[in-house]
Amino acid sequence: MNDRYEAGYGDDNYGGDQYEIVGYDDYGRPVYQQVPSRQQPPQQQTYDPYGQQQGYARGGYDTGRQQPIPPGYDPYGTQAAPYDPYGTGTQDPAPGYDPYGQAATSGQQQRVTEQTAYIPQQPQPDDDPKTQAPPAESQKAGEEGEFAFVEEPDGESEDVIDWLKFTENRTERREEARRRARSRIIALGVVLALVVAGGVGYLWYAGKLPGVSSPGTASGTTVAAGAQKRDVIVVHLHDTGKRGTSTVLLVDNTTTKRGTTVLLPNSLALTDDSGTTTTLAKSVDDDGSSGTRDQLDTVLGTDIQGTWRLDTPYLQNLVELVGNIEIDTDTDVPDPDAGKKGAAPLVHQGRAQTLSGKAAVAYATYRGPGETENAQLKRFGEVMQGTLRKLSSDPSAATTTVQTLAQILDPPLTDKDLGTFLAKLADLAKDGKYRTVPLPVQSDGTLTAGTSDSVVKNILGGTAKSPDAGSAVRVAVQNATGAKDDTDKARVTLLGGGFGFIEGGTASGARAASEVVYSDAADKQNATEVAKTLGLPAGAVAKGAVSSGADVLVVLGQDYRPAAS
Repeated sequence: MNDRYEAGYGDDNYGGDQYEIVGYDDYGRPVYQQVPSRQQPPQQQTYDPYGQQQGYARGGYDTGRQQPIPPGYDPYGTQAAPYDPYGTGTQDPAPGYDPYGQAATSGQQQRVTEQTAYIPQQPQPDDDPKTQAPPAESQKAGEEGEFAFVEEPDGESEDVIDWLKFTENRTERREEARRRARSRIIALGVVLALVVAGGVGYLWYAGKLPGVSSPGTASGTTVAAGAQKRDVIVVHLHDTGKRGTSTVLLVDNTTTKRGTTVLLPNSLALTDDSGTTTTLAKSVDDDGSSGTRDQLDTVLGTDIQGTWRLDTPYLQNLVELVGNIEIDTDTDVPDPDAGKKGAAPLVHQGRAQTLSGKAAVAYATYRGPGETENAQLKRFGEVMQGTLRKLSSDPSAATTTVQTLAQILDPPLTDKDLGTFLAKLADLAKDGKYRTVPLPVQSDGTLTAGTSDSVVKNILGGTAKSPDAGSAVRVAVQNATGAKDDTDKARVTLLGGGFGFIEGGTASGARAASEVVYSDAADKQNATEVAKTLGLPAGAVAKGAVSSGADVLVVLGQDYRPAAS
């Protein structure tokens, strides 16, 4: 809708007067002047107190030319009486001029509300220019001829903006919290994965995973049996009541992380310093700890670091210090202090039997009627393994336990060395990596090539220790002649020739030809000398397998002719 004033607009409403644009004010609004109609006579030019006859109408610009002022133009639109500055009505001012908006009457008139005439579509002038609308909006309203609405600042709009900002910030904080939570969960998952992987790796390395062996274990092939490192201590149990002895080897394989108790029968054949064959039991009684240890090194080809003489009273104290033991017993053991027959047994047969110190000693030394020596030795091994399971795995605590026994150890073994060694075995026993095995020997105490080598090679090292310089060459003699006396005759001949003698037992069947066997090339010359000493031909010397503890193996055949006594 365009309400812009055009020529001829409002002839009926404004008495037929017409207006034309004569210029624009400071705000860009058009300024109009009245054009006299044909019927209206020309009026006298009114007084212009502000000198606007130079072409400058109210709010307009000087165009540089003389602008005619419309007749009767009242800048304030009052159409008042002639000029009377004091309102007396006695003077005759210019027609239509009334600066105070009073009517042209005689006498002073009551002031009425000032009304200002305005040109159509031209905003009504204000007395105070400060209250006028901004130029841009006034110009827009004047140009477009439409109502212009200026939105006043609304306090609620700022509240909405603040609420949106708050909501946005809270959403961002929530998203940031979610991202941090996801980061923590991911980091925690990575840490847990590393911990699990490390734990599984440790269990695998330690051989604690079911069905999986660690590197270098007995079932593995990473390290050869001969290259594995072992710590060995020999233990002699002295029964102070029955005057007997029992011997075992405690072996800690530091390479495979396995522990073993090797049961040594008292009938094991040894060679004393003079080269005379003896038994393990006799060597313990006659040669003592140091001599027996050296003889075991010679026969078994191992390196024993120390000897622990454990009398039965010390064994009883040891079991009581660790808080009793639990083992599976294979028989009832009577109380040795019972005064009459039929008394309740001290040890009952069964699984997981709790044994006190006294019961442990009675079970370890018990040998029932008709039982072999190996049965009693097996019980001693079970008591030792049960004691290790209850002993502390801490070296300091284990050393304190040993010191509490107040036992004098045989040099070079010390309390600290024994305590540290037993603590390692105790840890293996608790983890189920400990076993007890017997050393098989024949009835005459000699080692067989099959069963003994499996224990000696796999558990104790697999090879015999080379003799020291100047020591006698160890010769194992196996009788295959069919005559038992030939073994003794060969022993006498070899000892007389400066060789060491080892009883090799009797072959299952007679053989026609004798053999002299060596395993190491360095022993070839020794084997040749042994053949000459026994009167055997040089062709009998050959390279082959030699039983543990010997340098040369002699198999006496039916061609052997003993020397005349």
